[in-house]
Amino acid sequence: MIVDKPNEPLANAFQMGAQGENKPMQFPHASPEPAKIAAGGQPADEHDTEELPGNWFYVAASPAMREVREQVRLVAKVDVPVLLLGESGTGKEVIARLIHKHSLRSERTFMKVNCTALPVELLESELFGYEAGAFTGARQTKLGKFEICHKGTILLDEIAEMPIPPQAKLLHVLQDGEFSRLGSSTTTRVDVRVLAATNLDISQALESRRLRNDLYYRLNAFTIQLPPLRARKADIPMLLDHFNTSWAERFGRPPLPMSERMLDACMGYSWPGNVRELENFVKGYLVLGDEERALSKLGAHSNGKAFQFETLRQAVPSDCSDLKSLVRGLKQGAEKEVILHALEQTRGSRKEAAAMLKISLRALQYKIREYGIDQTDAQSTPHAA
Repeated sequence: MIVDKPNEPLANAFQMGAQGENKPMQFPHASPEPAKIAAGGQPADEHDTEELPGNWFYVAASPAMREVREQVRLVAKVDVPVLLLGESGTGKEVIARLIHKHSLRSERTFMKVNCTALPVELLESELFGYEAGAFTGARQTKLGKFEICHKGTILLDEIAEMPIPPQAKLLHVLQDGEFSRLGSSTTTRVDVRVLAATNLDISQALESRRLRNDLYYRLNAFTIQLPPLRARKADIPMLLDHFNTSWAERFGRPPLPMSERMLDACMGYSWPGNVRELENFVKGYLVLGDEERALSKLGAHSNGKAFQFETLRQAVPSDCSDLKSLVRGLKQGAEKEVILHALEQTRGSRKEAAAMLKISLRALQYKIREYGIDQTDAQSTPHAA
């Protein structure tokens, strides 16, 4: 038996598409209005508002980001899946929210699901729901994310790390718009726009069979590649000014001056955590109120070197006399600092830090043991894994 969710007439859909087809998306220069994110599958109201964290998206003016803005404008009102690619911190969720905000589904639910946040046995029930008695502890029927997002938009974050079993069911939803809750023989039909994001190399994920080829082809109707911050450094001065102004206002204090030395340091730094890291750096500067301490946190000199020489010098044994030992000591010191910085930027998540550093989780765990890095060193959260 198939239970259909109520669908709007096809004629209305065509009419909506025709009305919006030739209207360009308006991108305000500074502050977009808050996006209204619905909870529980109902249209959002004034109590369910969340500021769209994309002000910086309008500030960035590099050719690469102008191209991304144009892609968002083109795809927002076209009801197809979108695959968002880019390193951690480049703004994939921001882009997803903007696509939803400017789509024909903007008054409906937007929901983000982290595909790595739940074990495989819970992820399927979270996405597709379950019936009462489907398993031990299932005392009442629960709607899954897809039912809650009916007529809305769902963002599947870290899609390339979704376990294989739920991928098959997701493919069925994309193909036919239907699924069954756990413990149910009834088929539920939904109308949901699917956006997916990953910071992993897609070709490697496909080659290693972590991501099904058929699922990838379904998701890849339109792809937006977000450039890392180091590839668009022309945006850094504007982003610094934007975050300095916006966060100072939130903190209830005046913006702090940014010297040429600080700008040079920021321009010379590689920003492995991308825009998220730069924003956190500015917030830290506003809290500390001291340029030296802020630059020390960044680990950069005004000449743009990524690490302070004093930190590296201390990593070299005092009896070191030959070049090979010196280089080895410097390399190990630098490597430890990079790992500490990545762990700090990912709030202690070793999985995210490994992805940021483009190494396997196993390799990162080995390095953490090798250098004796502990939770307090990395300023990590208690649940780091």
